[in-house]
Amino acid sequence: MGGLDDLSHHTVRANGIRQHWVEAGSGPPLVLLHGFPETWYAWRKQIPVLSRHYRVIAPDLRGYGHTEKPAAGYDKRTMARDLAALMDHLGVAAAPIIGHDRGARLATRFAKDFPGRATHLGVFDNVPTRVIFERMDAAVARGHWFFIFNQVPDLPEALIHGREETWLRFIFSSWTYDPECLSDEEIATYVKAYRQPGAVRGAMSDYRAGRDDVAQDLADADVGIACPTLALWGEDFDLVGRMWDMPSVWNAMGTDVSTVAIPQCGHLPHEERPDVVNEAILRFLEQHPTAG
Repeated sequence: MGGLDDLSHHTVRANGIRQHWVEAGSGPPLVLLHGFPETWYAWRKQIPVLSRHYRVIAPDLRGYGHTEKPAAGYDKRTMARDLAALMDHLGVAAAPIIGHDRGARLATRFAKDFPGRATHLGVFDNVPTRVIFERMDAAVARGHWFFIFNQVPDLPEALIHGREETWLRFIFSSWTYDPECLSDEEIATYVKAYRQPGAVRGAMSDYRAGRDDVAQDLADADVGIACPTLALWGEDFDLVGRMWDMPSVWNAMGTDVSTVAIPQCGHLPHEERPDVVNEAILRFLEQHPTAG
């Protein structure tokens, strides 16, 4: 057991949309939520290791991969309900929820909206949306250009269409410590995903929900996350590890926060330094066996 050959693909209609997820292993459930511009495939280096100990569930988020790409519903509260409905279908009452990037935003909202169902929270290379916009200035805007560009109606889709590989290679090479850490085959897998009808629009819609996400975050900004939280990031990513005081950011969000900064690592720690990330996840979960 423990390889990608052991995983299975599934679909179900839950919370009003067709959701796709992959699953591997047995034992206690563990949910992994990918970020932008990825799919469940982002966790390919975690699934073989974690599935030796856990029932790993890795969905494509609303708008991504093989999950439906509706016109609306990309605010994180609705996406948290997507996840709750999927967990209901799977008979999972509660589980550790680990997310990267956009998946971390969803995981954070899920932990606040369904506190009893998130036994642990993992947030990888992520600064909360509210925090980014509270500090938005010329330097933050320059680095986070995609937050602004992705929200422009229609134009990103028009410019990216037919140039998906150029777009993805630019993002992956500029967001990683080693710009060549993803192989041509791995990039091709993502290119194929984004050449599906509606795929680029789905990812852009995730960002276009930013105003709603900030409003939701402001409404319960004073509510701390109670479950054990692992905040992990790449130390050498300009927009996270180098720009923000990450321990301060996440200690302000929760009451039981562990932090891990990974050197010589950019925005994709799970892809760039998988051995370190896998060890950090397992250690975190082992240290909090009765959480929730």
